Amino acid sequence: MKNITIAAFVILLLFFGMVSAQDNIEKKKIEFLISSVENLKGAKFIRNGSEYSGQEAAKHLRMKLQRAGAHIQTADDFIRLCASKSYNSGKPYLIRLSNGKTIKAEEYFREKLKEYKITERKEN
Repeated sequence: MKNITIAAFVILLLFFGMVSAQDNIEKKKIEFLISSVENLKGAKFIRNGSEYSGQEAAKHLRMKLQRAGAHIQTADDFIRLCASKSYNSGKPYLIRLSNGKTIKAEEYFREKLKEYKITERKEN
């Protein structure tokens, strides 16, 4: 019985270690997404009809992320719940790129997440 208890404890520790590692990976992905808009040169983040700099957008997204708390477990959750639309108005966030093209923020962040995953594979 003692060996079963020890084995169960070890399995539980390994499980929580894997969960913690996964949490760190997702946090890195989310920070990558926020940083990508924060450092986007010449672009404007459009929220509820008003334009904001990348730095202002990043500050807003970090605030939303903090307020969402445990509801955000993955980068996909972040895109869906924080980075795609206004919680208050329901209007989609937009990004006007330096070339004048305007895209939905959700599209932008989904493309950036794909880039992150490709880069991650190359590094491993």
